[in-house]
Amino acid sequence: MDTGILILRLLVGLLVAAHGVQKISRHLGGNGLDGGAREFRADGFRGGVLTALAAGGGQIGSGLLLAAGLLTPLAATGVIGVMTVALTVKWPGGLWVQNDGYEYPLVLIVTAAALAATGPGAFSLDAATGLTPYPLWWTAPVLAAGVGSGLLTRLVLHRAPDAADHG
Repeated sequence: MDTGILILRLLVGLLVAAHGVQKISRHLGGNGLDGGAREFRADGFRGGVLTALAAGGGQIGSGLLLAAGLLTPLAATGVIGVMTVALTVKWPGGLWVQNDGYEYPLVLIVTAAALAATGPGAFSLDAATGLTPYPLWWTAPVLAAGVGSGLLTRLVLHRAPDAADHG
């Protein structure tokens, strides 16, 4: 079981972190910080560079923490938060990714919640430092804080459609 959790943590954590790197740099196929800012503006978000830095930094930090199995509840909260924002952006496309839907962000949200529920496993920095086991009840606040922070981010930073079209 611990090996499976390690593989899942590494895959999801490193993919989330890499996606953050793409938002703020030209590494891993990214379009640089200017490209990340353009992407957020195109999706109707205000803030441009600051929004791209916050999103990219959040993805890098939470992804690396999740991959390492360090502060797993915090890492899961961060992944759930940034992926909730992504889900809201993809929502109009419906579920399926081939229609630019929210399938992939949903998978990452549920995976992060599942890792919060199971814990990071024996092959983690949490286990090595004696932070585990985390109680199962932590899963509910992790999910609530992650989804809540993502929805609050959307509410605060997203412009109304007519404002996005004009500026």
